[in-house]
Amino acid sequence: MSNTNQIPREDGMDHSLSLLREGYMYILNRRRSFQSDIFETRLLGSKVICMGGKEAAEVFYDTEKFKRKNAAPNRAVQTLFGKNGVQSLDDMKHKQRKEMFMSIMSPDQLKKLINITKEQWQAAVNKWRDMDEVTLYDEVQVLLCRTACQWADVPLPEEKAAELSKDLGAMFESAAKVGPSHWKGRNARNQVEKWMGDIIDKVRAGNVQPSKNSVLEQFVWYRNPDGNLLDTKTVAVEIINILRPIVAIAIYINFLALALYHHPEEGKKLKTNDTKYPELFIQEVRRFYPFFPFVAALVKKDFTWKGYTFKKDTLTLLDIYGTNHDTSIWDNPDRFNPKRFENRKENLYDFIPQGGGDYFLGHRCAGEWVTLEVLKVSLDFLVTQIKYEIPDQDLSFSMDSMPSIPNSRIVMKNIKKLF
Repeated sequence: MSNTNQIPREDGMDHSLSLLREGYMYILNRRRSFQSDIFETRLLGSKVICMGGKEAAEVFYDTEKFKRKNAAPNRAVQTLFGKNGVQSLDDMKHKQRKEMFMSIMSPDQLKKLINITKEQWQAAVNKWRDMDEVTLYDEVQVLLCRTACQWADVPLPEEKAAELSKDLGAMFESAAKVGPSHWKGRNARNQVEKWMGDIIDKVRAGNVQPSKNSVLEQFVWYRNPDGNLLDTKTVAVEIINILRPIVAIAIYINFLALALYHHPEEGKKLKTNDTKYPELFIQEVRRFYPFFPFVAALVKKDFTWKGYTFKKDTLTLLDIYGTNHDTSIWDNPDRFNPKRFENRKENLYDFIPQGGGDYFLGHRCAGEWVTLEVLKVSLDFLVTQIKYEIPDQDLSFSMDSMPSIPNSRIVMKNIKKLF
């Protein structure tokens, strides 16, 4: 196939409103209707290539073919990512900055994170027992905010925890929003970056002493290959790139609880002595429920794939949600089935809830291991450490709202400790 006209192309002048209306399903719907893993459309007045599936992911994460600089829309930079963060770097600059992130993912650091997460869950449960009802999403955001700051050694006054968790939450809740909701996320980022910048300046002035090898210490004193320290604003962005994603795990924790409610038989399996089943369950939650809809990159240089010529600087979207629901990869993808991960061979491109490719060399999320460890602790508390009731409420979630969160944010009552 060499003629670009043979590649499916969506008719019409612009489809930005369709993207907003269909959300997570926008790319997958067209892949199914076109019966193609690649198609062309127009968004915000520009040509965009959309692609999905295992082979598409392999191409998308080829750093010789795609670049990330200037790929994310400004509204996402101003809310979700921050300016000059690791997500926007390419080639050697990205590799070196990514090493800074991967250096804190050591077994000792992850063990420390696990212990802190357990302590924060214990403290939260002790508080929840005295409450008439608890909104899980809101409470877990605060729990995770405390966890993230303690792990990173970022000083967090008790009275600021709720405010900071809301601001960090607003960053990822507002990236795809318009109007006041979007500006709320921008304002939140500005406030948190200023607060974080003040802490960084105090560390460099010797007025705050972070613990050795902590996130705060390593990021504040990280030097570029030229020997210079990163500027205060960039360090603030990168530390927030640790705190914000941990708080975002609240979305997955809500879906853990939702899956347990809708599939009570899974709770029984999780209470057995099968030490592997919790991870199967967690991975299926990450595959089945919506988290990231897609990721963006720009074509680095002209190349041809499947007969289609990708022109330099063309915006390209990889279908994250759709790849995790691809019938050519997954058997009955719309059915919740943790057993599908049993004896499954690991692949860097077909299961991509937080991106694909190599952790160290590519743009796969550096915090994916953090997500898994936090979810393991959280699932254990929900299944074996506490009991609770789920009263009548709206547990549905929208596929056109990005990110998608159960409408009621999961209200729980009569929470009791089992031990």
